[in-house]
This record gives sequence, C-alpha cells and structure tokens, in this order.
Amino acid sequence: MGEMLDIYDENLTHLGVKDREAVHRDGDWHRVFHCWVIYRDPAGVDYMLVQKRRPDKQTFPNMLDVSVGGHYAAGETIADGVREIREELGIDVSFEDLIPVGLRVTVAQFGGLIDREFAETFLLIRDTDIGEYAYQREEVAGLVVFAIDDALALFHGDRQTIPARAVGLGADTLEARVEDFVQVVDQPFYKALVVAKQCLNGERYLVI
Repeated sequence: MGEMLDIYDENLTHLGVKDREAVHRDGDWHRVFHCWVIYRDPAGVDYMLVQKRRPDKQTFPNMLDVSVGGHYAAGETIADGVREIREELGIDVSFEDLIPVGLRVTVAQFGGLIDREFAETFLLIRDTDIGEYAYQREEVAGLVVFAIDDALALFHGDRQTIPARAVGLGADTLEARVEDFVQVVDQPFYKALVVAKQCLNGERYLVI
C-alpha cells in the first residue's frame, strides 16, 4: 500500500482515507501544503526562492514551482506542513514562522491523473543564501532565486526573460521565461508574487 491521504468533498468535508495513486486516478479532493520563501536584501530588493521540479515528476517535469510543496499524509494537521520544508529545503522552521495567505482551490488533469487540491498556502521570510540550502535532491532538481519586481514584469508581459541565480542546474545563473514556470488556470505564480510584495512592504491582511 502506498502513501495514504485524507480525502474530502467539494466543501472540505472529510470523507475518509485513500491511497495516493487512487486519489489521483479518481480525482478525489485532498489537501496539500505550499510555502513561498521570500526576503528583502539590505539594498531593499525583494526576492523569491523557487524550486525546479525533477524530470521524472508525473506533473510539470523540469518546471519552476513553488518553493516547497507536498501532500499532507492522512491524519496530519495543517501545522505538520513544516515537515515538507525540512524535507525539501533542509531547514528547520516552526509553524509560527509561517505567514498564512489563504487556501487555494486548484484543479488540473495530466493524462490519466486528475488533481483536485485544497492548498494551504504560506509565506516564509528567510534570507538564507541559495547555496546554503541542503535541498532534497531526490525530490528537487535545483533551486532558483530572482527579484520579485523582475518576475512581476515578466508575468505582466513587460519582459521576455529575467536573470536568476541557481544551484543544482549546471550553471550559477540563468535567464527565466514565463514558459519555465508551472502554469495552471488560477495563475498561482503571479498571485504569489503580488502577495509576497505586499507582505515585504508590511501589509498585514494577505490572501493569495
């Protein structure tokens, strides 16, 4: 038996527990954890750290994705999502370090895989240098960091590419395009960039 997940109806009413493979086969609603790592450097430039997905991923292989993302195992609470940060980035944080920005509801299909997710979404302000993360190479191909203002211009269509720093990808720098980022119908990257900017500017009432 594989990884077991809690499943829900459209109103987030708990229905039971099911094997992850069957959840994605049948399109059951389930909960996931998302965390966007952001910071402002001493010069006042705002940055976001993201991961590049491995080429063997079932969904969005080789694409840039949320800093940390993963499924809640059956029985885990929202606060247990910090486990994913430790596993994927190799850093220890407490749930109290996270800034909640709401629940994303997302639906996508990839061949025979139907993904219906309730994504508990958070920001983490952390200025660790990109080279210091002990990221999980079995799950993450590498890490990328870029200026939030550059990325906002990219997604708005004002730029074709933006410069970024990278680790694990064969080069220390790269030019990122919109096509390099995970794209689903509700535009999570653009929303995350906007709310990240609001957060770093000191706004308190945040929702993605």
